[in-house]
Amino acid sequence: MKKLTALVLALLLVAAMPLALASCSDDSKYTVGIAQWAPHSALDAATKGFKDALVEELGEDQVTFLDQNAQGDAPTCTTIINDFTTKNVDLIFANATPALQTAAAATTTIPILGTSVTEYGIALNKTLTDGVVGGNISGTSDLAPLDKQADMLAELFPSANYPTVALLYCSAEPNSKYQVDTIKPLLEAKGYTCELVSFTDTTDLQAQATLAATKSVIYVPTDNTVANNTTAVLGAIGNTPLVAGEEGICKGCGVATLSIDYYELGQITGRMAAKILKGEAKIAEMKIEYAAAQTKKYMASRASVLNLTVPTDYVAIAE
Repeated sequence: MKKLTALVLALLLVAAMPLALASCSDDSKYTVGIAQWAPHSALDAATKGFKDALVEELGEDQVTFLDQNAQGDAPTCTTIINDFTTKNVDLIFANATPALQTAAAATTTIPILGTSVTEYGIALNKTLTDGVVGGNISGTSDLAPLDKQADMLAELFPSANYPTVALLYCSAEPNSKYQVDTIKPLLEAKGYTCELVSFTDTTDLQAQATLAATKSVIYVPTDNTVANNTTAVLGAIGNTPLVAGEEGICKGCGVATLSIDYYELGQITGRMAAKILKGEAKIAEMKIEYAAAQTKKYMASRASVLNLTVPTDYVAIAE
C-alpha cells in the first residue's frame, strides 16, 4: 500500500508539473501601457528605444505593449491612461510631460516611468530629494544642459551682431517655461537682451512666432507644441535664425541645436522598466536618469542661406 500510495503521488506530481510551469511562465509576462503625448520625431524615437530595450531585457514573448498616442489632445490622453488603470497594467510609460502629469493624477500604485520630460519637480509640482521623485514615479529627462545651449547660441550668433533673443515657448507647458526662465539670465550674462514671447496653444503660435522674428535670433526649448507645428513656425519666422532645444524642432524650423539622442533616452527608460518589473529595483528609490551625451547639430541648407560659418565640431542633420 505504501508503494502504491507513493506511485500515485509521483504520478500526480508529474501531471501537475506542466500546470505549475505554465503558471510560473504566466507570472513573468508583463503588460506595459505606452501613453505618448503626440506624434513627432523625438517622442517617436523615445518610444521605439523604450520598446526595443525592454524586449531585449525581458524577451519578446514576455511583454505586451498597449501602445497609444494621444495626438496632443488632453481628453484623449486621460482616456488612454484610465484604460491602463482599469486593465491594471504592470507599468505605464508616459512619453512627454502632459502624459506624465495625467498618469500621476490617475494612479499612485501602478509604476510610472516618464521620458521626454525636462524637469520632474516642475512637471509634478513637488520637490525631488537627491534626484528621486518617490512614490510610484521615476523616469528620464530630455534636458540638454542649458548653459551649454547658451554657449552654443553665443558661439554661432554673438551678441555684438545679434543683440536681441526672443525666447519662444508655450505658456501651457511648465517645462518649457522652466527652460526659458533658466536660459534667460545665462544669455543676459553674455550681453544679450532677451524677450519672453509666449503663446497659449496653436491658435496664437503663428502670431507670436511672427513677433519673435522681429528679434535678432530665436531660441525655442524642448516644446511639444512647437515640435508639432514646425511648418507654421518656419513660415512665420522667415530667415530669422532659430536655435532649438532638440533635433526634431531644429530640423523642422531651426538652424542649430544641442540635442540628445531620444532613442537612447528611451532605451535608458526601458532598462529602468526591466529592473522594476523583474523586482531588481524599487521605483520609489530610482533617480531620474539622463542621456549620456549631447551633440551640436545644424541644418546645412539654412546655415547657407544665413551665410553662417559653422564650426567643424557640429554634425549636419540629414535633410
